[in-house]
Amino acid sequence: MAKQKKEKSPKLVGLTKRWFLKSATVTIAILAILCVISSLFIRSYYYEAVSNKLKSYSNGIVTHYFDNYTTDAEFLNGAREYVSEFSEKSFIEVWVIDKTGKVIISSSGFSVEYPEMPDYYEAIDSEEELLYTTWTGELKSGEKIMSVTNLIKDDSSNIRGAVRYITSLEAIDEQIVTLYIVIVLVFLLLVGLVLISGMIFVSSIVKPIREINDTTKLIAGGNLDARIDHYLYDDEIGQLCRSINDMATEISAADRLKNDFISTVSHELRTPLTAIKGWGETILQVSDTDPVLTQRGMNVIIDEATRLSGIVEELLDFSRIQNGGLALRIEKMDVLAELDETVFAFKDRSTREGVDLVYNAPDLPAPMDGDADRIKQVFVNILDNALKYTKQGGKIMVTAEIANDTIVISITDTGCGISPEDLPHVKEKFYKTNMTVHGSGIGLAVADEIVKLHNGTLELDSVLGEGTTVTISFDIDHVEIGEEWDIEAAIAAENERISQEDE
Repeated sequence: MAKQKKEKSPKLVGLTKRWFLKSATVTIAILAILCVISSLFIRSYYYEAVSNKLKSYSNGIVTHYFDNYTTDAEFLNGAREYVSEFSEKSFIEVWVIDKTGKVIISSSGFSVEYPEMPDYYEAIDSEEELLYTTWTGELKSGEKIMSVTNLIKDDSSNIRGAVRYITSLEAIDEQIVTLYIVIVLVFLLLVGLVLISGMIFVSSIVKPIREINDTTKLIAGGNLDARIDHYLYDDEIGQLCRSINDMATEISAADRLKNDFISTVSHELRTPLTAIKGWGETILQVSDTDPVLTQRGMNVIIDEATRLSGIVEELLDFSRIQNGGLALRIEKMDVLAELDETVFAFKDRSTREGVDLVYNAPDLPAPMDGDADRIKQVFVNILDNALKYTKQGGKIMVTAEIANDTIVISITDTGCGISPEDLPHVKEKFYKTNMTVHGSGIGLAVADEIVKLHNGTLELDSVLGEGTTVTISFDIDHVEIGEEWDIEAAIAAENERISQEDE
């Protein structure tokens, strides 16, 4: 149970760690920057609003208001009237300052001793003509304020005094702090949403990937029945799951074919070896006492050794094809001549097995560039299969036709046929449709590859229980019908030309 809990606990490893260090960190950093910018904007906005409010009182009206008060006494009376008429004394404190820098009246009603007026001094000391100056700071009492000073000048630009507007920023700061708290809460909420949604998304990727990894380990360990069956989404991971399942199915099928091939080849090799061993022991026992039996045994040994050599050669050919090392000795040859020799060689065997072998081909040459031995090997493999699967009393028909510089050879038998399910696979390596008939299951695959190397085609058509037709076609050199043709001389001349070109 402890191990299971450990596996279920979140870990910053693999894709989860990469996501957190890259996407999540960047997203959180961007949100943090936006929060800081928003906070600065809010503070600036509120402070700017307060500043603009104070500046709205500090305008030309103030200067014009005191134009009629020329003497100091009149200026004092004007200050009292201005302060008494100021409508927002409950929010904004107003000071009137004389030309000596003394606060002569305050809207609070209290005298001001040793006032802090940085904005006033800035306006006095400035060489520029400033409409107003602004100051934000804390008083000695700790209260945070904002103030705006407007100098009052006469027509000669002489300073007659100033009006200073002061407001507390405590309430504004409280509002700003409240908004800061809201921003922080929104930031934390967004971060939580990013982390939760991100972890859910990453988990939806990591979990199936872990299952894929576990499944592939099972397959690699030999469990070819392992599958990924419960991923529901049709996305890239779903496609990967299906590909792995298809791969496992193909591997399983290939493994079964391999095992069947090993079993078949072992049986095919054991049969001639058993015969050779048995007759060898018999010959040793009879020695020279029974020449007839000895002769018969030697014939069997030779036949089985030849069969064994053929199986080994077939395996070697298949290995060469798999490795791309099947070499062809290309020279001018006659396809029909090779077909004639092959059919003739199978005549005796077909007679012994009670199968009627019918051959029909035009009395014409079919010259082409190719490997005569390999082409003959194709005919041998196909005729051998036809005889294997055709029962006694059956029939094999071999026909050849030449048209449009193409020779089409058909080999039709009346054997057991091939089922529609097996037909697409019969040219695949190791594939056998009938395990009761001896053979390695690679002869047709080798024949198909040889035909392809000669730019030809090999096609099969079969009806289960009725028979099979194998059709082979090659492009050949142009031959005029009725033309006198010495095929042997033509082949000799062509081979001589190729030999000279090679030299």
